[in-house]
Amino acid sequence: MHGSRSWIRVAGAIVAVALAAALASSAAAGRFPLWLRPAPGPPSEPAASTGDSASPGATAGASGRPPSGNAGGPGPAAPPVLSLQQMAGQRVIYSYGGLRPPARLLRLIRHGEVGGVIFFGQNVASRAQLASVIAELDRANASPLNPVRAPLLLMTDQEGGLVRRVPGAPLLSERQIGESAGPAAAAASAGAGAARNLRGMGINVNLAPVLDVYRQPADFDDQFQRSYSTNPGVVSGLGADFIRAQQGAGVAATAKHFPGLGAAARQQDTDLRPVTLNVPLATIRHTDELPYRAAIAAGVRLVMVSWAVYPALDPARPAGLSPGIVGGELRQRLGFTGVTITDALEAGALRGYGTFGHRGLLAAEAGMDLILCSQQNVGQGDQAAAGLEDGYRDGRLARPVFLAALQRVLALRASLRG
Repeated sequence: MHGSRSWIRVAGAIVAVALAAALASSAAAGRFPLWLRPAPGPPSEPAASTGDSASPGATAGASGRPPSGNAGGPGPAAPPVLSLQQMAGQRVIYSYGGLRPPARLLRLIRHGEVGGVIFFGQNVASRAQLASVIAELDRANASPLNPVRAPLLLMTDQEGGLVRRVPGAPLLSERQIGESAGPAAAAASAGAGAARNLRGMGINVNLAPVLDVYRQPADFDDQFQRSYSTNPGVVSGLGADFIRAQQGAGVAATAKHFPGLGAAARQQDTDLRPVTLNVPLATIRHTDELPYRAAIAAGVRLVMVSWAVYPALDPARPAGLSPGIVGGELRQRLGFTGVTITDALEAGALRGYGTFGHRGLLAAEAGMDLILCSQQNVGQGDQAAAGLEDGYRDGRLARPVFLAALQRVLALRASLRG
């Protein structure tokens, strides 16, 4: 995940020194993953459009009852009639640079053309400042020009340990939880603490927990303590404990990175470059995917799919662009009925897949519901939404499939009231 430097509070002086040394070494070699790099300066945003006239374009009803199971709560009582721009925008998560949301983003929200917003460290000066920004976004979302009468999906990566975008809980990393004297209680406490912390600022979705089953000390996940254990049973149990506690306190959880990045070596970072994980099918299904069974049973609301290539499942495409992995493994084999979300659309793993619009279209074709645009530039979200519009117009995105994805997103939004 792309983002700025998190607050780092790691319990224990020895752990803190070790982590600082690891980060310093990575910085010297220029190998920070995107989600730990210092944020760039605020990018230039497209000029804000004038006027607040309703968006032009074809309209279509997002009709039908929400899917059953863990798709999440009751849908809107009266499904809104949305323009094509609104339908596409509802499936895009936007981001922006700096401490204030730009006028362009606020206008899109007022017109019902944004599904949600992701926050990174460079968007946060304090809890009070972020709460003020979220109140501003909520006011834009309440505009009479917006037919979607449901909360925005307001999200961040608050995993614990090194990966925390806002101050506060959870303080422990996943590895620290897995190695603690009472790991189940620690995982539940981390989930509940994350929910209380995020809800206090108005955030309603957490892109956590990581369910990767790491293989070797200091590998891709373990170097930043982002995995509970090398034991898939332990990861399954602790991930489910975190999910139940966090969602029980009102913040939707996201299991990531399906079908698992636990086999990735230290430098195999999909944010930076294409990654191929030559893991046997039996290992994928009985080790890497096992925690997702537990997460689905626990009612996890979202699943993030990785950008790695898994030849045993699909030798041609990254997981998040693969219908066989998204629709076959996750939906059909594991029975997930909730919302799927991509990893960062700007990831280096997708450098061979064209523009942001084309990448978003391919992801939607594969079965991804939400397209995560985390470049901290509103224009990236605009490009992704335009790609979805084009795919709907030319038939590459079949209407029933498009509307089913849209309904899952709207049902999730409606369930996050209060």
